Amino acid sequence: MAMDTTQERSDSLKSRHCKPCEKGGIPLSAAEVERYLRELPGWEADSSAIGKRFEFKNYYQTMAFVNAVAWIAHQEGHHPDLLVSYNACRVSYTTHAIGGLSDNDFICATKVDVLLA
Repeated sequence: MAMDTTQERSDSLKSRHCKPCEKGGIPLSAAEVERYLRELPGWEADSSAIGKRFEFKNYYQTMAFVNAVAWIAHQEGHHPDLLVSYNACRVSYTTHAIGGLSDNDFICATKVDVLLA
């Protein structure tokens, strides 16, 4: 049985790696952002970032998640903003070099979602 295109794109994002962005690069269009967001339940976009709040039972689980996100950031060379509290963490991605969203933001968001799949 063939996968639907959304699943294929999501699998594709999981297997991709971030590429360096140069100043002056072009951010994703609104249509591209919407297409990617359909693959990432719970993630929201504003004009220049995507974010999602993750909730946990306790501080230990929250910090384990934060450390796993930090590992992804180190591996990909693309670092999110993290807002950490006792039992929650909000993860936000943007590509500062281009002043908006890039494929890298969605690649990393997909990898973060996989942590809890």
